[in-house]
Amino acid sequence: MKILIACGGTGGHLFPGIAVAEALLAQGHEPLLLISQKKIDSQASAKYPHLNFKIVPAIAKPPTFSPKMLPFLWALHQSIQASKKIIREFGADAVLGMGGFTSLPPVYAGYKLGKKTFVHDSNARPGRANVLTSRFCDKVFIGLQPAAAFFKKPTLLTGTPARPEIHKLPSRTEAAERFGLDPAKPTLLVTGGSQGALGLNQLVANAAPLLPENIQILHIAGPNDLPRIRAEHPVQRPGYQLIGFCDQMPSAYALADLVITRSGASTLTEISLAGLPSILVPYPYAADDHQTANAKVFSEAGAAKLIQQKDLTPESLAKLLTELLTNPGALKLMSEASRSLAIPDAAEKVTTSIMKNQSN
Repeated sequence: MKILIACGGTGGHLFPGIAVAEALLAQGHEPLLLISQKKIDSQASAKYPHLNFKIVPAIAKPPTFSPKMLPFLWALHQSIQASKKIIREFGADAVLGMGGFTSLPPVYAGYKLGKKTFVHDSNARPGRANVLTSRFCDKVFIGLQPAAAFFKKPTLLTGTPARPEIHKLPSRTEAAERFGLDPAKPTLLVTGGSQGALGLNQLVANAAPLLPENIQILHIAGPNDLPRIRAEHPVQRPGYQLIGFCDQMPSAYALADLVITRSGASTLTEISLAGLPSILVPYPYAADDHQTANAKVFSEAGAAKLIQQKDLTPESLAKLLTELLTNPGALKLMSEASRSLAIPDAAEKVTTSIMKNQSN
């Protein structure tokens, strides 16, 4: 089977798409991944030379009554026509969108060409683009159960596919050596996801000097925020590693005892597979506050502490981090709860369902 996967734009769409492509390839099928021209897409795709990628222009929907709406509709029309051409040339049997407006043109094009079509939504509260895209789908795959209530098409809880390397973490000793840290010391991992998170980065940088010296920090600020954080917050303390982009996330997870992060679905998927406790600080301006909905699933399970950014100060954050990182019993309970939310075979669930629908 030939399956077209639209997955560009953010790590939250790209990495699950890559995971599905890997699963299809392992089963003897041929995937083609549509990605955007964004830097995150080119950086990540370079690590998978055995997969086929095709770059298509990314389009984002402006506000409905914006003067940019007419150019958007024209770009959308062109993108649909380009997607039809790709589907025909590739000979796609089915089209899978991994979310966002980059999924809409290929999925709609597949629908108009009579192909089986699917969309995956990772969040507890689906994005509006995915709800719209789902109208042209045979089935909707969801990462978290609360999302089912938002769709009128049949849904299947698959979990969110994770890139294969997340399933095979290195040893803690190997991971510590990679980052120049001590495997014997409690370690905090800070990550805002592929796009970074300025507010969260600033909070952590201000809280770092207030933590006990034996606590290490691996702080992934994101390539956009790194220069500013480095300039404004020159942290002077041992065991503090500040980096921009990390292409070795399995090592980062292997070293971490606790993660502080936004609550994007892809990040939550990975920390649940790694069985890591977390402090979740949802992005305050996320569409429909979907990151808070994601975080609630984890906090209600006992896997995470959910705190809004407006409720945090460097002092209160340092106090909470110290309390958790000096309490192995509490971390162990949170870790077990985190692991209980993982769906390790999410990519296989997606591919199995696509094949089953193809034969119907």
